[in-house]
Amino acid sequence: MPHVRTGAERLATDPSLAGGARLGLISNPTGVLPDLTPTADALLAAGVKLTALFGPEHGMRGTAQAAGAEGDTVDERTGLPVYDTYQLSGEALDRVVAAAGVDTLVFDIADVGARFYTYVWTMYDLMESAARLGLRFVVLDRPNPLGGTVEEGPPLDPAFASFVGRFPLPLRHGRTVGELAGLFGLDVDLTVVTMEGWRREMTYAGTGLPWVMPSVNMPTPDTALVYPGTGLVEGTNFSEGRGTTRPFELIGAPYADARLAPALAGLGLPGVRFREVWFTPTFHKHAGVPVRGVQLHVHDRDAFRPVLTGLSILHVARTLYPEDLRWHGPDLFLDHLWGSGTLTRCLEAGADPRELCPPPGRPEGSLLYG
Repeated sequence: MPHVRTGAERLATDPSLAGGARLGLISNPTGVLPDLTPTADALLAAGVKLTALFGPEHGMRGTAQAAGAEGDTVDERTGLPVYDTYQLSGEALDRVVAAAGVDTLVFDIADVGARFYTYVWTMYDLMESAARLGLRFVVLDRPNPLGGTVEEGPPLDPAFASFVGRFPLPLRHGRTVGELAGLFGLDVDLTVVTMEGWRREMTYAGTGLPWVMPSVNMPTPDTALVYPGTGLVEGTNFSEGRGTTRPFELIGAPYADARLAPALAGLGLPGVRFREVWFTPTFHKHAGVPVRGVQLHVHDRDAFRPVLTGLSILHVARTLYPEDLRWHGPDLFLDHLWGSGTLTRCLEAGADPRELCPPPGRPEGSLLYG
């Protein structure tokens, strides 16, 4: 099956697409060519003048858990210095980029299509830094694993901007990282090395590209599909399945009971079925404690609405367990994931949060692909 040609593959074939004399590559394990050669190795072999590497959340090698990084290090294959960018912005990030001595920043990381996944905000912050320092910024585009025909959920309220959302995107945004870079409208010298052969309606399997885990809790394209909805569970004391082999597909709590699965199944949500499960997380919430819950089984990708499904799970959990369901994390993390305070207020009032979710639409503006 023919594969989509990513921006990284195109640049490895034609180094002139990036330009620059001293390039810094922002990447992680997803930065590979179709034959799984790391992008950094391929670019160096092609004569691209890479002089530094930059790592996002989870690190350049992808070893760190959520909200973690690997620190500054040296890449043993290339011998290049690796600069840790996680949780840096503004002047602190500028100092790191300036110390690397690059004239061009090149971004090659796979996104998963959800606003609160942090890699696009690493890109955003480094684009701002490049603008302040007078550097070029090059995005090597990759497929959105959810496709590009649907956006779902309300846009971010700027008052709730954070590292899980800095720009008013819907939760499921339906765009590639290259399209997002243009949409942000930052005053930076931007080049997007576009893909060849990608169509908006493609599933990830249809791209012919290998799936490399974008992060340690994103093992499969199925995980990415449910994540824009079940990722919201992270803001509560329900387990979102971290510490299991099916994170974000397994949802539950020690206090859940036999009512949960039938209540969710009875909603008749499009494209998904719920199966009662028991699981014991090995780390994170409820580590070592048996948890009762459900597994999501998506049987119709086109009909499935992940954000609506996530809101439905929260609604049922709050309705069944009003004394037990609690918010998790600092500063009402659920508000930052949702992008405003409307969701927690709705749940606390006993109202149906599904009313907060507008009908899904099609992405518009700054689109590079038809």
